Amino acid sequence: MKFTQFLLRNSSIPKQALVDRFSKFSPSPLSMKQFIDFGSANACEKTSFVFLRQELPVRLANIMKEIDFLPDKLLSTPSLQLLQSWYATSLMEIVGFLEKEPDDKKILKKFTETLVNIRNRHNNVVTTMAQGVVEYKDAFGSDPVTNQNVQYFLDRFYMSRISTRMIMNQHSLIFDGSANPAHPKHIGTIDPDCAVTEVVKDAFDSSKMLCEQYYLTSPEIDLTQVNAKGPDQPLRIVYVPSHLYHMLFELFKNAMRATVETHEMALHLPPVKVRVSLGSEDLTIKISDRGGGVPLRKIERLFSYMYSTAPSPVDIDNSRNAPLAGFGYGLPISRLYAKYFQGDLQLYSMEGYGTSAVIYLKALSSESVERLPVYNQSAIRHYQTSNEADDWCMPSKDPKKLGKYERRS
Repeated sequence: MKFTQFLLRNSSIPKQALVDRFSKFSPSPLSMKQFIDFGSANACEKTSFVFLRQELPVRLANIMKEIDFLPDKLLSTPSLQLLQSWYATSLMEIVGFLEKEPDDKKILKKFTETLVNIRNRHNNVVTTMAQGVVEYKDAFGSDPVTNQNVQYFLDRFYMSRISTRMIMNQHSLIFDGSANPAHPKHIGTIDPDCAVTEVVKDAFDSSKMLCEQYYLTSPEIDLTQVNAKGPDQPLRIVYVPSHLYHMLFELFKNAMRATVETHEMALHLPPVKVRVSLGSEDLTIKISDRGGGVPLRKIERLFSYMYSTAPSPVDIDNSRNAPLAGFGYGLPISRLYAKYFQGDLQLYSMEGYGTSAVIYLKALSSESVERLPVYNQSAIRHYQTSNEADDWCMPSKDPKKLGKYERRS
C-alpha cells in the first residue's frame, strides 16, 4: 500500500505526518512564460490537476513547518490557532485527491470547487495573522530576536500565500468554464499584453477619489513614459494587473496623504510625479512626491510588520471609513508582490522634501519566475539566531557614557 493511501485510510495518523512528508520536497517555481504557454496553447485540466494535487501540499507543508518556529506564546493566540486550523483543513482536502482518477470529469470538477473553497477560506489570512501578532505584542511585548524572526517568517508566509492563490486562481479561472468577459484576452489572472500606464492611471484615479473623500483635496499626476525600443512603442509586459494595481494603489495612497498633510495650507498641491521606463531587462516605475520625506532610520521600519500598528477588529471592520489609514501592512505586502516574480520595491527619501518609491519588474516573461520560500536547514538557521552583541560600534544614547571606556562582555 502506498504511503498516501495508508495515511488517507487511517484517520489515527496525525496531520503532522502529512506535513512532514510533503515538506521534504521543494516547491516547483513557475515562470510567467510557463503560465502563459500552458494557459493559451496547452491548457489541459487533467495535467493541471495532477500538478496541483502534488504542488499545493508541498507549498502548504513547507510554510506550515516554519509556523512551528514561531514563539509558543504567539502560536497560542486565538488568531494563530484559527489560522493553523485553516491550513490543516486545506492540506487534508487537497491530499484527498492524490489517489483520485484524473480522467474522471466529476473528480476534476470537484477539485476546482475545492480550490475555490480553499481560496475563500483563506481570504482573511493576512488580517488574521496580523491580529495574532497584535495579540502577542499586547500580551507579552517584543524583543529584537523575536522581531527579526517574525519579520523573516511573515515575509515568507505571505509570499507563500501569494503563490498558492496564484496557482489556484489560474486553474479555477481557466477551467471552471466561466471566463471573465470583461477581460477575454487574459489567461487566468495574467494579461499577456498588460498596458502598464493604464494600470498606473487606474490606481491613481482610485487613490485620488479616496484622498478627496477623506481630505477634500488631492494632488494631480505628472506622468511620463519611456520605451527603450522607441518613443512610439507602447509600454506592455506580461504581468498580473491586479498585483501591479495593488502595489501602485498603496504607493499612491501614501504619496497623496504625505503631500496633502505637508502642504495643507498651500493654495496648490505639488503633483505626484510618475516615471515609467521599459528597458531590455526591467520595467521600472518611479513615484515621487513632495510630502516631506522620512528620516533614513525609519525607511526599513516602514517595511516591518512588528512596527506596524494594526487596528483592533472594530477598526478593521470600519477601515473603509478611513481608507488612507490602512492596516499597516501595505508596504511590506506590496514589496512581496514585486519580489514574487523576481522584481523589487524600494524607497528613497529626502527628509524635509519628499520620497521616491521605485517598482522594478522583469521585462521578459521568461525571467519572471516565482520566488518561493523553501523549508530547509538554511531557513531553520534563521530562526535559531541569538541576540549577540553587534560587531560594529553603536552610538550610546546615554550622555553620561560619552567619552568613557566600557568593558566588553
